[in-house]
Amino acid sequence: MSAAKDAANAELVEDFQEFFRGYYDEEIRTLAQHYPNEQRSLEVDWEDLFRFDPDLADDYLAQPEQFQRYAEEALRMYDLPIDVSLGQAHVRVYNLNETDSYYPGWFSPTKRHSKEPYLTIEGQVEKATDVDPKIEEAAFECQLCGTLNRVPQSGTADDFQEPHECSGCERQGPFHINFDQSEFVDAQLLRLAEPPEVVRGGEGTKIDITLEDDLTDQAEPGDRVDVTGRLRLKQDGSNNKKSNRFKPYLEGHHIDISDTNFEDLEITEEDKQQIEAIVNGEYGPLFEAILGSIAPDLTGEKYDLIKEGLFLMLIGGATVELDNGREVRGVFHMLLIGDASTGKSTLLREANLIAPRSVFANGKGATEAGMTATAKQDDWADGEWTLDAGALVQANNGLASIDEIDKVREDVQDSMHGAMADMKVDVNKAGINSTLPAETSVFAGGNPKHDRWDNYVADSEQIDLSETLLSRFALIFKLQDIPDEETDREKAEHVLETKESAKAKRAGEGTDTDDDDRVIDHGLLRKYVAYARQLPDPRFRTEEDRNKLRDAYVRMRAVNGYDEDAPVPITLRKLQDMHRLAEASARARLSQWIEEEDIQRAKRLVGESLQDYGMNEDGEFDADIVEANTSKPQRDRVKNVEAVIRELQAGKTGGVPYEDIFEELEEVGISKEKAKHEIEKLKQKGDAYEPKTNKEVRVT
Repeated sequence: MSAAKDAANAELVEDFQEFFRGYYDEEIRTLAQHYPNEQRSLEVDWEDLFRFDPDLADDYLAQPEQFQRYAEEALRMYDLPIDVSLGQAHVRVYNLNETDSYYPGWFSPTKRHSKEPYLTIEGQVEKATDVDPKIEEAAFECQLCGTLNRVPQSGTADDFQEPHECSGCERQGPFHINFDQSEFVDAQLLRLAEPPEVVRGGEGTKIDITLEDDLTDQAEPGDRVDVTGRLRLKQDGSNNKKSNRFKPYLEGHHIDISDTNFEDLEITEEDKQQIEAIVNGEYGPLFEAILGSIAPDLTGEKYDLIKEGLFLMLIGGATVELDNGREVRGVFHMLLIGDASTGKSTLLREANLIAPRSVFANGKGATEAGMTATAKQDDWADGEWTLDAGALVQANNGLASIDEIDKVREDVQDSMHGAMADMKVDVNKAGINSTLPAETSVFAGGNPKHDRWDNYVADSEQIDLSETLLSRFALIFKLQDIPDEETDREKAEHVLETKESAKAKRAGEGTDTDDDDRVIDHGLLRKYVAYARQLPDPRFRTEEDRNKLRDAYVRMRAVNGYDEDAPVPITLRKLQDMHRLAEASARARLSQWIEEEDIQRAKRLVGESLQDYGMNEDGEFDADIVEANTSKPQRDRVKNVEAVIRELQAGKTGGVPYEDIFEELEEVGISKEKAKHEIEKLKQKGDAYEPKTNKEVRVT
């Protein structure tokens, strides 16, 4: 029986040698030239193996350990023109059938482990450990006689094997590991999750991936990967208590970093024809059709502006690298600050459904790890420090929808600001130094400080966001719930009719017509966005066209005149925002050229946004409202208040009575109420204090 088995094994090795000679001769010679320092593996396309011998290819899926050994033995015995031993080279089989490729959780671990344990798992890296040495064969030196006892290790971290007795003196130790004589290999652990666009806002299923040798240090958190390998099971349990449940994990044999062009979203020729039909007006004027397809229940001029900006944000502008190596981002961000029941969450959910790649997050209780990325130590990976990807990294090349952004802590806002500005997240903690990509549009919604807008308080004082984060939003819109008889009646009628129609349909009394009145369904709209994003970067056809955008910016800069006391209306940042919007508008039209209508659309959206949140109490455009979260009149008023208090407290040891301050400030046009407000702000910032009682104040 043993002889027959040996003969069968030898035949399989010969089959692999024949396969290599016919399909991979050149690749093996290249491997021999670069082995072992530059290359240590031969990558084999499973489809090539299937073309050579379908039975051999299928057997590989069912018995990967045995057949990998046959393949690697064939590689060791391969005739080479140079004197090189490929004794430790790997054969890595990849590119399995689509039927053998899954997202985490999309297969039965029991069935695959029992029948065909070799498979591919696609997903996004959520966590990654450092690359550490793992012992493969431990050399135990007997401390009594010096004999080396070599013990192969099974591979799992919690199953370290030690010798029972010394092979030399037959005593039970003591033993000491001789590291120089032991064999180690690089090892890394990844946690792979279902991609955000598959989960659509939920947590999703995850699976752990073990990687060794030349597969390590290739993927980072946020990367999309396809990992092919052997499915294994690990018994649950802790504190020496065994469980009857097992967790699946994948022993990685091959890893491929996916590109980021929505390759998983299949766009057929028929889809392209439908998209072109939309652009050509067969569904009505292009942007009217788009607006009628995004949250159709929300109507009105303000919502139309938001939907238009949202669609352009999903498509995005052009990210380019300048000659000096600096990248100019094409993605831009939008913020909605509004009263309750004004549709913010509806719009955020719509964006999440339409974006080809998206992550939904809530700002309440959000951490730096949850929003950007961080090094973290937890129970996973035996308490090792790991690199964790947050929402902005997970949504790289897509959209991060963030609800309740006003609840985000200030330290987390600071970390978000860097990601939104530079499209990357730097992690420097616990010896981990890494930079993760975050080319992500942020669509955020939140409430004013006291949940509803107060028309008697400056807008800038009602948004609880840092000025650095606020300045990164290209478009900011203010939503108010203002009673209006006609609008209120229409909304109430729609809410009641929608639910009653659904109940009638369930009772068999409704019609078979589709109640959804969207012009374009979510699926086609998602493909439209993905298709437009893959088009070449649009450019100005002529210098004259480019100058139209330049001149629009210059006119906006001059809107308050050039008096040195006038507030600066906009900064250069708004020109960059308009440029991105114009690029996105051209892409939405499937055009390679930025034209007049794109410039006008960009100018209109930015102008309407500034009308909403960018004008001070004197009715002037004021860049400081967005850039510094305070207006120029507010700044001037604070300076006046501080100057009056300093003048009155000169030569005094105590504070200045409030009534004296109010009297002086009224002479320069600052009312008592505004003076009280500014003094409170000085006290909150620590620039003023009350020395003894609440009847006087002193500035520091």
